[in-house]
Amino acid sequence: MRVLILLLLPLSLWGAAGPDNAPSDGGGEWLSRIRTTDPNATKRTKSLYANLRELAGRHILFGHQDDLAYGVGWKDWPESRSDVKDVCGHYPAVFGWDIGKLGKRDKNIDTVRFTSMKEWMTEAYKMGGVNTVSWHLDNFVTNGNSWDVGENVVAAILPGGSHHEAYKARLDVLADFFKSLRIGFIFKHDIPIVFRPFHEHTGNWFWWGQPHCTPEQYKALWRFTVEYLRDEKEVHNLLYCYSTDVFEDEAHYLECYPGDEYVDIFGFDDYRDVRPENDPDELTRQLRLLVEMAEERGKVAALTETGLERIPEEGWWTGRLLRYIKADPVAARIAWVLVWRNARPEHHYAPYPGHLSAADFVEFCRDPLILMEGQLPKLYRLNRKEMRERARFSERKALTGRP
Repeated sequence: MRVLILLLLPLSLWGAAGPDNAPSDGGGEWLSRIRTTDPNATKRTKSLYANLRELAGRHILFGHQDDLAYGVGWKDWPESRSDVKDVCGHYPAVFGWDIGKLGKRDKNIDTVRFTSMKEWMTEAYKMGGVNTVSWHLDNFVTNGNSWDVGENVVAAILPGGSHHEAYKARLDVLADFFKSLRIGFIFKHDIPIVFRPFHEHTGNWFWWGQPHCTPEQYKALWRFTVEYLRDEKEVHNLLYCYSTDVFEDEAHYLECYPGDEYVDIFGFDDYRDVRPENDPDELTRQLRLLVEMAEERGKVAALTETGLERIPEEGWWTGRLLRYIKADPVAARIAWVLVWRNARPEHHYAPYPGHLSAADFVEFCRDPLILMEGQLPKLYRLNRKEMRERARFSERKALTGRP
């Protein structure tokens, strides 16, 4: 009898675990209006995408690489810890991870165990935060790392290439990893992930970058990767992020662009223009271009990597990073900004307690434009009221040419 009573309890009580506790069905009409690379993306994945688009222009989520895994002077802490939280009282809103070495060893390139990474990614999701994943993939031809650029590896792993089957085998491992990111008690669901493969390809330091393959080869690799994961392996919890390094203009940014149907998020990584010796107006200019290109195609824009190593400027957070993001109202319509990892005193990109820039970072986090983990709306729940308002706004603008 007790089992029967449990089974008869309303599904809303048992609703799939996660930050929104939303039932797994419903909202189909509005979900169908959310155009993502994967038409069969899960409800929460599409909701994340819609909410990132809706937030852009009002708030920017702050992110940090490997935030829960280690910090300056600590690693694998027995309880949840974060250098960012130690300084400002909040975890980041975006958590960056890298899956380089997945399928070859039990740790990634920064010695983070993949089993632990999955736990931290789940923890970040439970907080309501966003997980974004890069992929420093080893050279398939030489067995060297991502920075081994001696061969045209892209040609070798494309269909018909000498190492294509090896690449498919690695994608199989990758698919299993993404599909293992599940949560829930009775009704399990997949954790949405922003996947950012083959990043910084406008630079020459990775084997997939320029000039180590042609734009046509890069596009073919991107499309094959998406189609294999989405269609062959049925991975449906991914948003795909195309992110360059610094770029000259729209043509440069789009030179290797695989097409609107293969990309959800426009990103770029900029460590150059946030340095004190370089022109910060270049950051603003590129961000404006990025947002314009993304919005023209109905995509999300993000500053997917940035930061100043060791942060030797006391007022860098508000005086340089935030100032030049806010310098242009269009440039400020990015969805998030992520700084790189905190490995040790000589290699870190976020402050830690006692750091020279800690007080300024607190002011950065208090700015109304910036959102940290404790301030996030429910990113994985579809807000139908806002969807309706957005639809009416778009229809009115299309008919009249004005809001």
